[in-house]
Amino acid sequence: MEPGLRLLIQLVLEFAPVIVDLIQKRSEESLTTTNYLLPKVINEVVKAGNIITQNDNSGSSFEQTKLLQQQLAVYQRETQLKVASQERETALNLPEVYKIFDSWPLRLYPSQILEFHPNPGRTPLKVFLAPPEIKFDQFEHRTDGISEIELMLAEGLRKLFNQHYSLHNPIRPTEFLAGAWDSKRFHSESSIKAVYGILKTEPILILESENDGDYLNFRIAYWGFKQDKYYYKTIARLSYKEILQESAKSRALEWKTIRDQLLALGENLDEINLLGRDNVFNLAILEKSEKWQSQGIDVSKLSLQYQVNHQDFEKLCQVLINCHFLVAAWVADIYHLIHHDVPPLLPKLLPSLLKDALDLQSVQAIASGYKQVYQALEQERRYWVPELALQLAHSLSHLPDRSWAQEQIDYSIYIWLELRQVSPQEFANSLEAMQSAVRIEDEEYFQKLKEYFTAVNDRQSILSVDKLLDAIANLKHKRTLETANLKYTLTGHAGKVTSVAVSPNGEILVSGCADKTINLWNLQTGKLIRTLTENWGEVSSLAISPDGNFLAVGSCEHPKSNVKVLHLKTGKVLHTLLGHQKPVNVVAISPDGTILASGSNKIKIWNLDKSDACGGLCQRICTLWHSSAVHAVAISLDGTILASGSSDNKIRLWNPRTGDPLSTLNGHDGEVKSIAMSPDGQLLFSGSTDTTIKIWHLGTGKLLHTLTGHSDAVKSLAVTVDGQTLISGSADQTIKMWRLSTAELLQTLTGHSGTLNSLALSPDGKLLVSGSTDQTIKIWQIVLS
Repeated sequence: MEPGLRLLIQLVLEFAPVIVDLIQKRSEESLTTTNYLLPKVINEVVKAGNIITQNDNSGSSFEQTKLLQQQLAVYQRETQLKVASQERETALNLPEVYKIFDSWPLRLYPSQILEFHPNPGRTPLKVFLAPPEIKFDQFEHRTDGISEIELMLAEGLRKLFNQHYSLHNPIRPTEFLAGAWDSKRFHSESSIKAVYGILKTEPILILESENDGDYLNFRIAYWGFKQDKYYYKTIARLSYKEILQESAKSRALEWKTIRDQLLALGENLDEINLLGRDNVFNLAILEKSEKWQSQGIDVSKLSLQYQVNHQDFEKLCQVLINCHFLVAAWVADIYHLIHHDVPPLLPKLLPSLLKDALDLQSVQAIASGYKQVYQALEQERRYWVPELALQLAHSLSHLPDRSWAQEQIDYSIYIWLELRQVSPQEFANSLEAMQSAVRIEDEEYFQKLKEYFTAVNDRQSILSVDKLLDAIANLKHKRTLETANLKYTLTGHAGKVTSVAVSPNGEILVSGCADKTINLWNLQTGKLIRTLTENWGEVSSLAISPDGNFLAVGSCEHPKSNVKVLHLKTGKVLHTLLGHQKPVNVVAISPDGTILASGSNKIKIWNLDKSDACGGLCQRICTLWHSSAVHAVAISLDGTILASGSSDNKIRLWNPRTGDPLSTLNGHDGEVKSIAMSPDGQLLFSGSTDTTIKIWHLGTGKLLHTLTGHSDAVKSLAVTVDGQTLISGSADQTIKMWRLSTAELLQTLTGHSGTLNSLALSPDGKLLVSGSTDQTIKIWQIVLS
């Protein structure tokens, strides 16, 4: 087996488990050291079974989770970049005359190495070469000047790096720093530790080979981005003397062929031998060696010295170039895969680099290393594994034996089916099984799958994938678009309609108004049921309990600011909650019905125990202290997170049970007027006077997207029960419907002549209710077209 291939396989066997361990530790650390909410959210994201239900055929939840995994990975990288930047500045501030430079192995100062790459979001892997110092004078008849192996090695590697992994490559930036290592002075652990101590913020690979008699001990040192310790190990021991002598023997055999041809032409043997020079000597030794070996003599015990020349040293250099590059390419592939989601390149290069040296066993060993890394990435990026494995299969499809590429395809499809909870055992084959879970969002994956089967000329599989693509085309043709048509306009209030709410059974619509009245309507017919004229003051907000028994009413008329809890069906006031000193702008009841939140300049949390019908149990649990007016409140499905938006442009997250502040989200340039949460609790939506809607990842606080389209303040938000569509009402007198999976605007509803203050959806998602300052309430029929 070629030395370079043998070295690469040894690296994979040794190094792949190390990388797997690093990924696992990184995942564990991210679960324990990140924002308090991140562990729970990641666990929910990566457990596909908890996120994608069997009843969800839309694909939006799958795509949303996949997007979240990508956003989480990006968030983690950005955080690491910030930390690395701070540590880099610390390193740069160290005087470069410190004693550390007494053992500094590089010819470059840290400031030169720590210079920022033009693309700071994609930190390049830096590769240093610590070349061997071979005592060539032990070889007889060598040509002077051929000891400059470092220059030859650097030039050969430079050519390969520039061609495949250059610093300016936008996908796999890799910086090869030839000549930076002071090879004549430093080797081994102390030098590696010195470099790591200063450059731990930079991803670095050091290729070190050290002379050990007739052998080269080949070592690598590596640390990735923000890695808390370095890896340093001898991965192979190469006999450079054997390489040189094998080259000399090959030359001797080639000379024998030429000699015999010349003899056949009648040339004189002595004259021919004069032309052969050291080949004559080497051929004589080789023939004796073969003769003795045929007689059962163990020639390995004999000290057979072949004469070497510049050709043999060039051969040694080429072997070392291949060894170094194969190792560097594999490590670079793994680095860019882990940190930049870039598929490996080396499998595509192997045939040209190794020519006929590849065999199936070698390919399997190399590809197995990549697969180990993919499997380690499953926890944090499981939704991306099918595409990564498919990309690896593409890389391996160029090799003569495609069985290992097929294994990657099988692995890709297996994970794809597993994520969609499809059992392949129920179908004739895996491609047929995919038919049962096809979604429009899978088109790109299927196109790449077809490209692979085309590359390997698998016609039967191409036909199967064509069926999948046809199914997607049909889905596109039939794709439904949520739209809304006006069904009723309700009049009856004498002031601006400030709040609307729909009962959980979808039968009753409740509206609150600045005219100090509350109306109950039949949602299906639009008929007024009754008007409640209790001394409410100006009604600012309404909330109905999940069981439909209670209605909470907030008043913004100071000094009558209070919250009343009444029985919805009878209109009887059960409790008046006092304590707010400023107008109550918003009330909200948790999805489990146990707590009520009311917001003015503070948020008060009340115990709402439905089992006792508020019979003395509407006691204050805690107060959340805001410094400015609170306009919007939303409570998570499990009641553990309360989000509030205020006039200071900020969104704050709280634990409503304890009153503890959790985090603050900054991003709006105006007052936050509306807040909503996705049904699965993953996303938070906020509307502001800056006319934008922002979509946040609730767990990390990361801003995922900003929706623009309104021309005035966004006063109200609602999310459809399937989590696919966001609906926004604005002071620009319009209602907009947005598809969350693509962030596209689906429809703009017009008809109101005043600010949209409040939106509510029926439980089945078929009706949308809007309340406006134009004193009307509109009921819209949501239809599929």
